[in-house]
Amino acid sequence: MSIRTSEVLWAQRSDKVYLTVALPDAKDISVTHEPEGKFSFSAKSVQGESVGFSFELFEKIVPEGCKTKVGSRNIVCSVQKAEEGWWKRLLKLEGKPAPYIKVDWNKWRDEDDEDSIGCQFT
Repeated sequence: MSIRTSEVLWAQRSDKVYLTVALPDAKDISVTHEPEGKFSFSAKSVQGESVGFSFELFEKIVPEGCKTKVGSRNIVCSVQKAEEGWWKRLLKLEGKPAPYIKVDWNKWRDEDDEDSIGCQFT
């Protein structure tokens, strides 16, 4: 059985990265975060297909500070950065990211916009 990917949108703040996985009505969702920056996602689509991906984030993270919120249309992961600051890209690897990874312009804030209202996680 092959595993397919799903669109992943990302945005950041100085202390967090937000990853939104577009997968309506997902089941059996598993998200893992490792301190060195490894992020893995797997789930089943409503059709029963396996969906998943794994990548190395640009910098280290704090797994205990990461949260996942499952909605009916997507899964939003809030990933806490180990050190505050703005990453120059999402992934550790240089070059163009995989085609399923895109910037989430609805949540995006620049460094000088950080005081603006942004994505809130409770």
